[in-house]
Amino acid sequence: MILLPAVGKPAAVATAALLAGLALAGCSAKQAKTSDAADSAAPITVDASDSACALSATKARTGPSTFVITNNGSKVTEFYVYGEGDRVMGEVENISPGLQRKLVVNLTQPGTYKTACKPGMVGDGIRGDFTVTGQAVKVSDDAQVRQGVEDYKRYVVSQADELVPAAEAFAAAIKAGDVAKAKALYPTTRTYWERIEPVAESFPNDLDPRVDLREADVAPGEKWTGFHRLEKDLWVTGLQPDSAAVADQLVADVKELNAGVKAPEWTIDVTQIAGGAQGLLDEIAATKITGEEDIFSHTDLWDFDANVEGSRTAIASVRPILDERNPDLGKRVDQRFAEVEALLAKYRAGDGFVLYTTVTEPQRKELSRAIDTLSKEVSQVQGVVAPQ
Repeated sequence: MILLPAVGKPAAVATAALLAGLALAGCSAKQAKTSDAADSAAPITVDASDSACALSATKARTGPSTFVITNNGSKVTEFYVYGEGDRVMGEVENISPGLQRKLVVNLTQPGTYKTACKPGMVGDGIRGDFTVTGQAVKVSDDAQVRQGVEDYKRYVVSQADELVPAAEAFAAAIKAGDVAKAKALYPTTRTYWERIEPVAESFPNDLDPRVDLREADVAPGEKWTGFHRLEKDLWVTGLQPDSAAVADQLVADVKELNAGVKAPEWTIDVTQIAGGAQGLLDEIAATKITGEEDIFSHTDLWDFDANVEGSRTAIASVRPILDERNPDLGKRVDQRFAEVEALLAKYRAGDGFVLYTTVTEPQRKELSRAIDTLSKEVSQVQGVVAPQ
């Protein structure tokens, strides 16, 4: 098991220590019909609006495909590429009206995929078929690519290993009725989850919503489980008759996650790693910054810090590729991460952080701008590290 520094230590220290240890229902609205196959080197433009998701091409050859998404609607939107069984092959979240984002997805197998725009970031989205033809592409044997993927998967496994006993201790406090202890353990337990959130969409068996669904996103008739249900019990309603059962379910879910990410069939590639880091940073800057994540406990800064640390580790895992192909970008990414970490450090209190309610609106905007600037640099990493 990889031992990580204490939660309160700076993210840069945690990342350096880790790398050393590693050796190194919705809309079914219209999808604009376009039958022309994309040139393998040409980006596919996506015109996303409140009622349509128009791709310039709905066919491509196997290998990396680049999507340039422009939100021409009035709602914040998301764009997804799904494989069989709604496996997320790539996604970009929190695209505000008028903004543009880029997504590189390495589609190595021929077949029919799904694309989806999600205006309002809800439901199944405006979906359409996306056909990939050609021979199956073997994932690059390049030593740097292989090492990067192995390093990042090892990091995800290490965090999942630590999450299990942390969740067990958190659940035990709830079952014992020790509210004070459970409150103290809540943000530190979540840290292990939040560090690996860059690839949470790829976790098997819908584990992401089971573990981390917010109350505002619970569909009518859906059973609410996970961290945020217990957060509300601890800070708002008081422990409920089923709180112990929900705590037990959380432990079962994180154990399932731990087993799932260790399985050989759970795979990720370098474009997913880089894209997940960017997507998570976008989410912080656009929506988490409002305080919506930990709306009952106001422990958002623990999550932000873990998200930034996890995103930095994701980029670090592909850094040898980045340094070889675009070293200047790597230096800019380092600078932006350092700036964000310095801002977060201003809000430290002991081994943790101040409550988010003490962070003023101007300070939140400052954080949002810094994280958005970081995300803009990280958004370029996908295209650089994609298999060539």
